[in-house]
Parts: sequence; structure tokens; C-alpha cells
Amino acid sequence: MSDDGARRLFIGGRWTEPDHGHYEVIDPATEEVVGRAPEASREQVYAATAAAREAFATWSRTRPEERAEILDRAAGLMLRDLDGNAALARAESGATTATARGMQVAVGAGRFRRYARGALEPVEEAITPQINEAGPMGRAGVFGALAVRQPVGVVTCITSYNNPWANPAGKVAPALAMGNTVVVKPAPQDPLSVYRMAEALEAAGVPPGVVNVVTGSGPEAGEAAVDSGDVDMVSFTGSTAVGQRIAEVCGRGMKRQLMELGGKGAALVFDDADLDSAAAGIGTTFSFYSGQICTAPTRVLVQRGVHDALIEKLAGYAGHLKVGDPAARGTVVGPVISAAHRDRVESYVELGRKEGARVVTGGERPAGPERGFYVAPTLLADCTNEMRVVREEIFGPVVVVVPFDDEEEGIALANDSDYGLIDYVWSSDVARAFRAARRLRAGGVGVNTIGRNMEAPFGGFKQSGVGRDVGSYALHAYSELQSIVWPG
Repeated sequence: MSDDGARRLFIGGRWTEPDHGHYEVIDPATEEVVGRAPEASREQVYAATAAAREAFATWSRTRPEERAEILDRAAGLMLRDLDGNAALARAESGATTATARGMQVAVGAGRFRRYARGALEPVEEAITPQINEAGPMGRAGVFGALAVRQPVGVVTCITSYNNPWANPAGKVAPALAMGNTVVVKPAPQDPLSVYRMAEALEAAGVPPGVVNVVTGSGPEAGEAAVDSGDVDMVSFTGSTAVGQRIAEVCGRGMKRQLMELGGKGAALVFDDADLDSAAAGIGTTFSFYSGQICTAPTRVLVQRGVHDALIEKLAGYAGHLKVGDPAARGTVVGPVISAAHRDRVESYVELGRKEGARVVTGGERPAGPERGFYVAPTLLADCTNEMRVVREEIFGPVVVVVPFDDEEEGIALANDSDYGLIDYVWSSDVARAFRAARRLRAGGVGVNTIGRNMEAPFGGFKQSGVGRDVGSYALHAYSELQSIVWPG
């Protein structure tokens, strides 16, 4: 940090004053200034991508053991400063203290530890030898082959605001483990945590240029980080609309892409479901990140026989959640990220009323907090699949409920969406649950759970994204396959 408390850009291993000054990062719970983030110029972003390009030649040839040691040391430094890192994450993202500690910083550090091990995973796979007859391509013989994973090159990582630790770590750690170099462009709302991450990596011994961090409050820095000729791949988490614009630029340059975009997760609840389990899972839309998570089960499709009972349980769940200061003990629902986003979520609730939905609970700003960008957990019933509140991603603590009659109709409603990230099925009939899961057009399906296996591939169908990461699949995502063939 500089003397006035403002951050510097991290370019080529040096902390650099921004060309365009700084902008204020606001605590969504108090509306006070958390810190000042640098405004990078387009030229400074290009300097960062050039530094990454220069560093790639050496970093890509380092021993996997060396990369693993650096990533593991960085994880240890992140956890050593857990209290301070979590306090900053809570202040700039609005997450509760427990979430900031356990789901942001701890998960972020855990991902560096996971990919420290990942750096040691084999990158070569033997292919079954092939017998070739003599012909125009040469003499007869037995040909061996290897499929070898090579690093892609320079990767731009553009991260989301809902988790300023776990999301960047899930990109940076596997990319570095595979031998890539990175330019990180965090979300403008909460970029300060990523500079803490860069400090830990620097202290852990990452060479200059291997990790670069650039920020900006507007589109200039992100655009430059995508269109730079030094960039080989863009890894993006965010809205589908922005992802589409990035994909257009990547297409012109044939840049590789990993896109984790929007979601409108369907929760398919059959009449034999454990309704307490279903309500607890669906209720995380109200409580976890205040619904600002693309994997949330926001679109509840419930069989008519248990429709009213499930609505009653969801309303009761929402009513028992403590809304307020995320730093206070017992708070479950904190603010959304900004005043603009609060207004957007509230406009969707009002739109739902106009479309004919019934507001069962919520729908108004919660009583209590005098400052901050709070939205009450809101449940909308009497919805139909044609309503915009059912079809569009709201990204807030809002759940919509649509009834269905039989299995075929429920599956058809679930698949009638532009999105396909993670869906959910609740049923005590395991055969039916798995049968339904296999027919859902989504990258992941939770059966009687919202839990995830963190080695399973993660990504979306349709407009929810391109590619897969998590576990070893992330190492594959940040690599290119090369074939090596030789005569036996």
C-alpha cells in the first residue's frame, strides 16, 4: 500500500502507481469507504500482459515441484493472516464474518493447497500403440503416442464480486500450477482482497511477471485485459451478457475461453420429497451471499400435492433469518453488493407483482439497518414459467415458485430456460430422482442436496457457460493437448 492508504497495481513484480488515480471501494453494510483501488490505464494493462508474456518462457519450464512449493507457501501466508484477510473481505463484499472466514479466505487458501498438489499430477497419458500398414505416409510399423498437457500461455482472469477470494483462487491457482502466467482483473466492487492474495504470492516467491493484478471501476481495464495480443486465454466469471461480449473478442483472436456465467437453478421438488430438506436447501438462496450466487436454487418447481406445504416451510425459513450487520454475531443475511444492485433486485420484485406473482414474504426493505444495501428474503408464489422473474437471473435473495403436475411436466419446465448451470431434485424415490437428474440440461445436478463434490467438474450448459473447471478438470481447462507420435 502507498502512504495514503491507496493500493498500487501489481505489474511485472512491481507495485505501480496507477495512471488514472484511484476510486473508492464501499462497504455495502455501512456505505463507508473501505479503501481506494487503482484505476489502471489501457497502457498499464498492456504492460501487465507483456510482463506475463515475458515471464511465461521461464515459468512454464520450472519444475512442477517448485511451482507446488510456491503455491503451498502462498496458502500458508493467506491463512496466517486469516483474521485481517477475512475482515477486509467482509467489509468490501458484505459477506457475514463466518462466510468471509470459512467460505472466502479459507476456501481460497484451500484451493492454492489443492493445486499445489495439482502441479504434481501427471501431464502425460500413453495412447494405445497403433499398427500402420505401408503406404503413402511411410513404411509399416507400430506407432506409439503420448497425449501431453501443455500450458496455454498468458491467462486473463476476470473474477466475480460475490467471492473475492475463492473465485480468483479457483482461476489463479490451477493456471499457475499448469505453468501459465496470469493477469488478474478483479470485480470493481471488491478488488482489495485480490491485492492481498498477490502480496501472499509475492512473499511466497512467485517470480516477477508470473502474477499481475490490474483494476478499474469502468470497462477500460477489463477490455484491455481481453483484447491484448499477449493474452492466449480468458477465464471469466460473471454475467452472461458480459461473457458474450468477451467471447466475441476472443473469437476474433482465437483465444481460449473458460466461461462461468449466469444461472437460474431449478429445484425440482416431487410430492414424496423430504420437505424440510428441500426447504433448507432452497432457503440458502435467502441466506448464502444474500442470493448473489449463480448456483442458487432460485426457481422452485414443486409438484401440486406438496405445493402449499413447501411454500409454508419456505416462508417460515425466511422469517427466522436474521438480517443485518454482517459483522454482528448471528447475522445470516447481509447486504447485497451495491445500491445499484439493491435497486435492480427490488425492481424485479415489483415486476413480479405486476406479472401476477404473490409476495408471500419479503418484498420490502428490511426493518432495522439504517444504512447499507439490504434486501429482505423474498418468496414469490403463483408464478408461471412465462414470467420474467422466473426466466431471468435476479441474483438476490428472491425465490420464485411454479407448480407442476407430473414428472414429464416438471422436467420440461426445468429445461425451459436459457440457463443450465446447476439444478436440483428432491425425491425419496432414488430411481426417479436420478432418472430426472439425467434428463436435466444442466452442468450439474444435486440430488436431495445443495452440497457439491469439489473434485467434480463444474460448468454450465446453454448460456450458463463454456468449459469445465474444479478439481483436476481445472488443470485440464488451463492446458492445451499436444500429441507426440513415434515409430516403435
